[in-house]
Amino acid sequence: MTIEVGQQVPDIELTGDNGEKVKLSDFKGKHIVLYFYPKDMTPGCTTEACDFRDRHQSFAELDAVIIGVSPDSQDKHQKFKEKHDLPFFLLLVDDEQKLSEAFGVWKLKKNFGKEYMGIERSTFLINKEGTLVKEWRKVKVKKTT
Repeated sequence: MTIEVGQQVPDIELTGDNGEKVKLSDFKGKHIVLYFYPKDMTPGCTTEACDFRDRHQSFAELDAVIIGVSPDSQDKHQKFKEKHDLPFFLLLVDDEQKLSEAFGVWKLKKNFGKEYMGIERSTFLINKEGTLVKEWRKVKVKKTT
């Protein structure tokens, strides 16, 4: 069942890029900007992560933490963070798609005539009490030149 605006977010435990086990409830008392993205080191995902990085201070001033989620490994997340200077937020490993399925972003995708399961780029705002208050689905990142 997919979480909807107004509901409490599920407390699913995942591994962070730092190797620690993390639950969304660990951030109660802060707003959470939770963004799901398909894959580390790809152009769109890099642009999105760097946009969050560049706006980190604005989010921090609003008492919000930024958390990215993809199926990539802890090692790949660490390399992605190092390469693109992303020290300000946490990347979670969702290799079993537990959180992705709970938020309804693990979808059948089509690319060049092939079908496969993957992340539908989406962002969610969770309030300090752990309630989903806003969602942005099928997010498009700006093109880079």
